[in-house]
Amino acid sequence: MREPIPGPPHPERWRDDMNPDFMAGQNFAEAGAEREESRFNAYDVKAAHDRLRWLMDDDLRGIPILPPGTRLEQGAKYIDLNHLGRGEFTGMANMEAGDGDLYVPKSEVDFELWSRLMERPAA
Repeated sequence: MREPIPGPPHPERWRDDMNPDFMAGQNFAEAGAEREESRFNAYDVKAAHDRLRWLMDDDLRGIPILPPGTRLEQGAKYIDLNHLGRGEFTGMANMEAGDGDLYVPKSEVDFELWSRLMERPAA
C-alpha cells in the first residue's frame, strides 16, 4: 500500500484549477445552526401548504424546507415537494436549493410523516 505524501495535495499555482469548490458539501455544525435560523416549514410556504392539503397543520409544521442557496449534504436523502411523485433523491455536494425549490431533508422529518409523504403522490 502506498503511503500518502504529506502536505497539500496540489501545487499552489494549480490548486484552484484542480479543486475549484474546495470544501463544498462539507457538513459542519455551524452551518446547520445558521440554517435553522432561516428555515421555513411547509406550513409557512403557501406552495407547499397547497400541495399538502391532506396533512394537518401540525404535520406541516414538522416538514422543514431548505431556504434558497442552502447546499445539499453529500449522500443525504431529500424529497422535492414540487415533484412528490418522483420520490426521494440523494443530495450531492454540488447541489443547492434554488428559488422555487421545496427540498425537504429526510433527516429532519419524523419517520411516520416521511412515510406518509412517500406514499402519497402530489395532488
